Amino acid sequence: MSTIVTMKRKIALDKIRNIGIIAHIDAGKTTTTERILFYSGRTYKLGEVHEGTATMDWMVQEQERGITITAAATTCHWRDCSINIIDTPGHVDFTVEVERSLKVLDGAVVVFCGVGGVEPQSETVWRQADRYEVPRVAFVNKMDRTGSNFFECIKQMHTRLGANVAAIQLPFGSEENFKGIIDLVERKLVLYKDDLGKEVEIKEIPQELSAEVEKYHAILVEKLAEADDFMLEKYLHNQKVSIEEVKKTIRVSVLANKFVPVLCGASFKNKGIQLLLDAVCDYLPSPADKTSIKGTNPDTGEHEEITTSDDAPFCALCFKIATDPYVGKLNYIRVYSGTIGSGTYIYNATKRTRERITKLVRMHANHQEIIESVETGDIAAAVGLKETKTGDTLCEEKNPILIEAMRFPEPVIRQAIETSDKDDQEKLGMALHKLTDEDPSFRVNYNQETGQTIIAGMGQLHLEIIADRILREFNVQVQVGIPQVAYRETITRKVNASGKFIQQSGGRGQYGHVVIEMEPQETPGLGMAFENKIKGGAIPQEFIPSVKQGIMETAKSGVLAGYPVTDIKVTLVDGSFHEVDSSELAFKMAAGIALSEGLRKGGSIILEPIMDMEVITPEEFMGMVIGDLSSRRAKIVAINSRANVRAIRVNVPLAEIFNYATALRSLTQGRASYTMEPSFYAEVPSHIAEKIVGGSTTATSRKG
Repeated sequence: MSTIVTMKRKIALDKIRNIGIIAHIDAGKTTTTERILFYSGRTYKLGEVHEGTATMDWMVQEQERGITITAAATTCHWRDCSINIIDTPGHVDFTVEVERSLKVLDGAVVVFCGVGGVEPQSETVWRQADRYEVPRVAFVNKMDRTGSNFFECIKQMHTRLGANVAAIQLPFGSEENFKGIIDLVERKLVLYKDDLGKEVEIKEIPQELSAEVEKYHAILVEKLAEADDFMLEKYLHNQKVSIEEVKKTIRVSVLANKFVPVLCGASFKNKGIQLLLDAVCDYLPSPADKTSIKGTNPDTGEHEEITTSDDAPFCALCFKIATDPYVGKLNYIRVYSGTIGSGTYIYNATKRTRERITKLVRMHANHQEIIESVETGDIAAAVGLKETKTGDTLCEEKNPILIEAMRFPEPVIRQAIETSDKDDQEKLGMALHKLTDEDPSFRVNYNQETGQTIIAGMGQLHLEIIADRILREFNVQVQVGIPQVAYRETITRKVNASGKFIQQSGGRGQYGHVVIEMEPQETPGLGMAFENKIKGGAIPQEFIPSVKQGIMETAKSGVLAGYPVTDIKVTLVDGSFHEVDSSELAFKMAAGIALSEGLRKGGSIILEPIMDMEVITPEEFMGMVIGDLSSRRAKIVAINSRANVRAIRVNVPLAEIFNYATALRSLTQGRASYTMEPSFYAEVPSHIAEKIVGGSTTATSRKG
């Protein structure tokens, strides 16, 4: 049931924390979030992921599988701070949720497993946080587990992440004897006396541990000296530093993204969460720490800035869309400046349309709390926006600004989908439309040659969840085809190509002529790029957008097997026009012809997605696992020891590891596990490329 709340600025801007909980799958993100909600008084009962009772895992699919699928937002209070939290998925198939959350967050808590250390997805979310320059604190979880190693985890943060990190806490006791936490900043021992972690005893550091505490305190000061000039001065002159000076320097260095403090605990055993909340309040930034927001004027294209203040013009970014069965579409927004109330009109600077906000709600997982207005720093959801999509900027019409939208990964897997009942075709179309609105990494297209609807996503689990949601939420029975790899096409050398489109059919004709240069992108993964170098008016300026459109549309289907074209820089260098016959259509067609010619001349090759995979296996099965991986064209990157198991890191083509879970279980008596994520695209070996091209040709001829 919804409640009306009158919104006033009860909490100062510098007392707001917008944070995300990010990590590798199964590191304990949701469990940590559940404890935060419990200790802050937001919930009164501990939710458990393994029991399907976690507040933040509210989707049926999440509760059944015990994993987080969608980023869930909530708000809680600790000390004098209001903390907006987004709990993100760890599974790579839902990495888009991490991407869009980090775009709008001010800080992050990166959770690491004390046993697993820095795992593949840990690296991915860390790099995502680097890209969006999000300050963070690290929390080494599961210190109560057998094989946990706090110091090895810190070492891996240095070597694998290249991060300037240092412990601000030490575990007191290890594995099943983990009893408490040593605070290196205040030099005190925190002991937990009860199972709920509410009875806490603060004690002096035991004499036998004082030397170790001083050693790690000195390391902390040394690492802070690398990040901050004030601490460097103190360090060089061997001067004592006060608790306040250490805290202040940690905060300044975290805000500058020059230092990451490392904390420890055991969320499931209710240890370390209160100290983690203290660190969030003490060290992570508030919206006030970023005095202005950079953007672009949609009319002039010039860079502009908006002050982070309630008095500044309103500016917000829509970072997520969810469908609610009762109120319809919910647009999650992060407010960067200004205030706005429900029932008012707002300007979508991306779509250049006016929208009306009928209702504003604060989210607590899937529960809504109606609010009258939102202010600077708020994360809330708006109801009533019809045209607004993920990545759109909302602002005032008289003060338009565009905030840079987030980037979304390209799908690596695709499947055909059809309804069991032909009468449900329209319902399926509507369901797919809503799901693509919600999830920018999910794509749908119609294959004209085969007459099939093709869905594409980030992995088998991603598409499995989509099919399950279509059944449960939209009541449509669907059948999906065998998963197929989303191949790509590119060129191997620089070429010149030209395209002419000439049509005479009585009366006014069509004339378009373009000359382009095509070359492989210097860095893989940049996609298609277009540059105009026309001089002297060989092609009138008004036709240039049509040339670009023709190139981008033709690039959706290559010349070898119809796969999308990528990683090519196209430069428009010359062309010609006719005073009467030239048109936008003619130049669009000519550009498409030129691109197709360039692909044929440029030594086109097919690319396949390569996965970064880590297999965790008991040592006695390592030989069999490596042999099996080698037969799947895997290249071994590293083999590491971890407690009593081996971690094998490989790069392997996606095409070779469909249903790998079944094969791995049978090889290792069900004792091994693996995680993987898309890493890069690489050329398909020629003998496999021939089969791919041949298969495509056969499919076309069958259709014909």
